[in-house]
Amino acid sequence: MSQPKRRRINVRMPAIGGQGAVTAAHIMATAADHAGYYAVSNPFFGAEKRMAPAESYVRIGIDPIYDRGEVVYPDVIMVFHSQVITMGKSYTMPFYSGIKKNGLIIINTEEDLLTERDHEYLESMNVKVFNFPATKFAMEIAGTELATNMAMLGAFFGATQIVGMDSIEEGIKARFLKKFVASGGTMSLDSAIERKFKKKLELIEKNINTAKAAYEVAQGWAKDKGMDVWLPSPQEAEKVTTERLS
Repeated sequence: MSQPKRRRINVRMPAIGGQGAVTAAHIMATAADHAGYYAVSNPFFGAEKRMAPAESYVRIGIDPIYDRGEVVYPDVIMVFHSQVITMGKSYTMPFYSGIKKNGLIIINTEEDLLTERDHEYLESMNVKVFNFPATKFAMEIAGTELATNMAMLGAFFGATQIVGMDSIEEGIKARFLKKFVASGGTMSLDSAIERKFKKKLELIEKNINTAKAAYEVAQGWAKDKGMDVWLPSPQEAEKVTTERLS
């Protein structure tokens, strides 16, 4: 059974501090905005330290979005670290609490971390579970586990098919690429700025490559599962609205 098209997708990202879930949420919303959707993102975390629970939330839709805060009833849950499940490092337990029917769960793992009871419940809700080794992808393509969030980002968009790689690239560039303007200083200052700019471009390229590889794998997985595009395009939505008003 394929996922029906929605008017909005609510995403919850339980993660561990330091994994970049906040950055991923920001890029996700920016990419969706570039594609013509309405989108907002916001983080939530307690003690600001590595390995502590952290969550981010994203809302993407074809209508204006006014609500913020915690996503209690997500369409998609993206689990950035296995400890969210194995050690209960989540603000919501079980981690899939509130998941809607026909939803999607993406877990950064190569192993099945769910219990038989978990599987039975999620299957009864027609929730698809995509076990995806995001950290492994990050290490192989970007050379660092810090790109795990880019792999998770690519997996989300590859599975839902709501935006293409062009919008994802724009989201990544908007997040990482700042203007480097020499202030008429010395030659050594200009050279330092140039080196920093070069490193930034290399970082962006690695992030884009990681997201693209994950996108393609998730796209193939979704096709095998018979999943359709999760949202109507902004152009389709506008056409329907115009026809209703005419």
